[in-house]
Amino acid sequence: MVEHRSGSPDAETAEAAGSTAEAFAIPGSAAEASRIAGSAAEGPGTAGSDPDARWLALLMHAAFFLLLGASLTRFLMRHPGEDRTPWIIALSITLAVLYLLGPVLGSRPTPRRLTWLAVLVVVWMVLVVLAPSFAWCAVPLFYTGLRILPPRAALALVALLTVFVVAAQLRLADGFDPNLVLAPPAVAAVATAVFVHMQRQAVRQRELATRQRELIDDLLRTRRELAATERREGTLAERQRLSMEIHDTLAQGLSSQQMLLQAADRTWSADPDAARRHVRTATGIAERNLAEARRFVHDLAPADLAEGGGLEAALHALAARESAQAEGALTVHCHVEGTPHAPLPDRVQSALLRIAQGALANVREHSGASAAGLTLTHLDDRVVLDIGDNGRGFTAEPEGVRGARTVRGHGLPAMRARVGQLGGTLTIESAPGEGTVLSAEVLLTTTEDPT
Repeated sequence: MVEHRSGSPDAETAEAAGSTAEAFAIPGSAAEASRIAGSAAEGPGTAGSDPDARWLALLMHAAFFLLLGASLTRFLMRHPGEDRTPWIIALSITLAVLYLLGPVLGSRPTPRRLTWLAVLVVVWMVLVVLAPSFAWCAVPLFYTGLRILPPRAALALVALLTVFVVAAQLRLADGFDPNLVLAPPAVAAVATAVFVHMQRQAVRQRELATRQRELIDDLLRTRRELAATERREGTLAERQRLSMEIHDTLAQGLSSQQMLLQAADRTWSADPDAARRHVRTATGIAERNLAEARRFVHDLAPADLAEGGGLEAALHALAARESAQAEGALTVHCHVEGTPHAPLPDRVQSALLRIAQGALANVREHSGASAAGLTLTHLDDRVVLDIGDNGRGFTAEPEGVRGARTVRGHGLPAMRARVGQLGGTLTIESAPGEGTVLSAEVLLTTTEDPT
């Protein structure tokens, strides 16, 4: 059956051409752009996760029902009371109900979904045969097929619907009209190309978002690994610093106490007065070590520096204490040259005092010297601490060789580490029978106290 023609042939042909143009909704209008965007956004896996895509999909569905309602209204206004009117109304309601079932069946090309699409297309074809105005709904059906079917099957469906619309319109024309033959395929091709392009853009955006998430995950993982590495390095550095602090304070004090108590034990019977002096000296060292330990627990600052007076006063106190503890066997002098332009940073003072303590401990235990000297020299951009003695001396060896041959000797590596942390240098000059001079030089421009 064909729709009954009324009016002149030219008017009917114009009506058919108008129906065709409206059916394919030539791209460029705002409604068509919205439907295209909604169709692309409603691709599998996107409409349910993107709120904007859901709104665009709803807009496209609304456009379908508006077109369907407009087509039915147009038919009822132009062809009232015809015998086929109940069929047109029934098929329109059936098409609307079928379209509403689409979202319920999902977007995957399952057998139920494909069956639904086939029935939907067949009902629409029947409506177009009965009333060409229902060709207006072709574009939403295009996009429905493009969303559900694989690419080749979707293009075949678009071509079939386009041929059917052209044939339906030609049946209404009184002659051959090139516009009715060429315009619908051209518009269908443009609409399909736009949809495919937007669909590919959506896929690219999802891939880009996936890559961005992967890059963010890699960045977060790298930051966690870097933080863990920094924590490990900080732990190792703190362990090294604590080992140096313990060696320069408690270990040296305990070594001196051991020597003094052993000397007291040897002379206890023969010379009780000397033994008591050794014990008193060991007691003084123990008191000093106790003060160091308390300060060590409190803030790890040397006790001499905590008492005030700065590095110069601490070195003088150290020299006097070492001389008193040696009871004439070793005399230590302290000399300061130059005047600092600004107070030395706390960490420089602490490091140089610890170096002086370690060096004098080595002098007392290993050199056999009778005199030693501490010389602190303030220069324009650096400070130098020299510790010299007149002991037996030794043949200086590379640090690695000496460290590999003996378990003892932690003092010199600790001194080098302290100076190295400040960006300075430690040099040792010694020869058998000629004493030893140890020099620690620190550049002040690289050791400014950040506080």
